[in-house]
Amino acid sequence: MTTLKLSKKQSDATVASSNKPPVRRIDPAKRDRSVAPAKKNTLPKADDTKQPAPSPATPQQQQRNRRHGGTPHKSHESDTQKQTTVGRSPSRPTHPEMRKSAITTRDRADRESAYRNPPRRGGKVRDGFVASEFDKNRNNKEIFSAKTNTSSSDLPRLSKVMAERGICSRREADEWITNGWVKVNGEIVETLGTRIDPNSEIVISSYAQQTQIEKVTIILHKPVGYVSGQAEDGYEPAVTLIHPDNQWPDDPELHQRHPKQFHRGMLRGLAPAGRLDIDSTGILVLTQDGRIARHLIGEDSTVEKEYLVRVTGELNDADLKRLNYGLSLDGEKLKPAKVSWQNEDQLRFVLREGKKRQIRRMCEMVGLHVIGLKRIRIGSITLGKLPVGQWRYLRDNERF
Repeated sequence: MTTLKLSKKQSDATVASSNKPPVRRIDPAKRDRSVAPAKKNTLPKADDTKQPAPSPATPQQQQRNRRHGGTPHKSHESDTQKQTTVGRSPSRPTHPEMRKSAITTRDRADRESAYRNPPRRGGKVRDGFVASEFDKNRNNKEIFSAKTNTSSSDLPRLSKVMAERGICSRREADEWITNGWVKVNGEIVETLGTRIDPNSEIVISSYAQQTQIEKVTIILHKPVGYVSGQAEDGYEPAVTLIHPDNQWPDDPELHQRHPKQFHRGMLRGLAPAGRLDIDSTGILVLTQDGRIARHLIGEDSTVEKEYLVRVTGELNDADLKRLNYGLSLDGEKLKPAKVSWQNEDQLRFVLREGKKRQIRRMCEMVGLHVIGLKRIRIGSITLGKLPVGQWRYLRDNERF
């Protein structure tokens, strides 16, 4: 058993503390015990429009909330605000408002997703427009003063204006308009035959630009015995030569890091841009791009075509001048040509037009007979070392 010894001084302090009355806090506002105490954080009723103002805190209550610095700690929001935070907010929208807001948000999301979806053939997708091209000049009244006018018959059609500007062919323009890929003065035009001011601002979608990039142009060395266009008189068209077995092994496209892979889709819409007689050979351009076709064979085309023509007969200086300038075919005067001797029995022709059998008919008019004709250049694209019957792709850095 352990014996605890206390000194006299410690024992006196213990007795004094045991005899000290307990400390009770003085609260002048005594609670009425006949009424049940109110519950804290009680949600307000719907019909309660006013809340009683809180009673001011007594000095004793403030003393209980004092901080270290000695200043009373005051709550940042009143009891009414606390109840509002705990309960349902009065500003929260009702069920119809929430439903309307959700529908608006869903519609906006649907519209935004529609702008990001890839285009479908014949669809109404309106994505890909470069907004900066229009928004930068939105305040330029000189550019955007012209409005789309569909009632005036004096104005040209939108497809014609696009073709004249070299944007695309008329057929491509009609397809783009149907797909909603064309903006005129900032507004999407979807109606075929719409007439516009020739000076209107035209912006095309990036989807339309992508379709042009995907289109191929092929350079073919056409042999004798093939027609340029549709099959006739039992002769095959030149497009039948376009298949992987006839691709030139030295085609630069085959040696690229990511070469083009030939597929059947490349033959869809592939048409000759210019003619070459069945008994003629040389360079023939086949393309899916309407811009290239219009540039080469359009009414206002000025692209040069160069030929080497082997002839028989006598040609004096006067007739040589007539070949350069002074002949007419089908009642129309021919454009000036460049005709010179290449060697003793071969002439060099450079033309800016291409009427049917034009060179042969010109030679007959001056007493010459053509026994061989070969086209070696169209614009800046030359036949080069491309073998007869083989083809290659037009490279991205090549221009006619």
